[in-house]
Amino acid sequence: MSLDFPFMARTFLAALKAVPVTFQITIFALIIAAPIGFFMAMCIIYRVRVLKQLSVLYISFMRGTPVVLQILIIYSLLPSLLNAFIKNMDWNINIFNINPVCYAVIVFAANNAAQLAELFRSSILAVDKGQYEAALACGLSPVQCYVHIIIPQALVTALPNICSLVITLIKNTSLAFMMTVKDITAVARIEASYGYNYIEAYLDIFVLYIIICALVQLLFSRMEKWYNIQYGFKRRIYRKLEG
Repeated sequence: MSLDFPFMARTFLAALKAVPVTFQITIFALIIAAPIGFFMAMCIIYRVRVLKQLSVLYISFMRGTPVVLQILIIYSLLPSLLNAFIKNMDWNINIFNINPVCYAVIVFAANNAAQLAELFRSSILAVDKGQYEAALACGLSPVQCYVHIIIPQALVTALPNICSLVITLIKNTSLAFMMTVKDITAVARIEASYGYNYIEAYLDIFVLYIIICALVQLLFSRMEKWYNIQYGFKRRIYRKLEG
């Protein structure tokens, strides 16, 4: 079997142009998912009535079902529901003209909100309660305790897991082609369909995803080192306060 290297070069460049779409979905999904995940984590930690049960149910559903199934359900139901709502409101909007990237962001934000909720919950609980109590005794408000003491320390535990979550999200965006989004995978598949060069196209995106994920790992590794330098001294102070 001989590979068509000129085709591989052309397809690689074409797929490379779709990288911003992949990053767009990833970044916006995380921006939406992070506050929702943090809110659910706090509801579970503080056992807020009703909201805790709803959060646990949501997390169980999103973590217990495949991403592909979530895409099929949301992408099939959401446009129809929105279209019915708009018709009832008598608005002159064609819901089917919405960029499919928006639906991709909604799907991946919904999925990662559940993942982040569990990640935030475990990271916050890893910080000793004595530090929170000591900060309150020093006159800090609960919000100040979280902003200046709990969250900075929780991030030390959370950063490696956040890195894994981001890499998983980037890889999962390859499923966005099911929503007609022209991401890396979709562009490569379109290029391959003309001459049935699917093996070459798949090798291209295989290499491209490895490069992207390696760069993300490098970025988070640098972030961890910087963060440990910035907050290493503060953590020693917090331990003294706890003692």
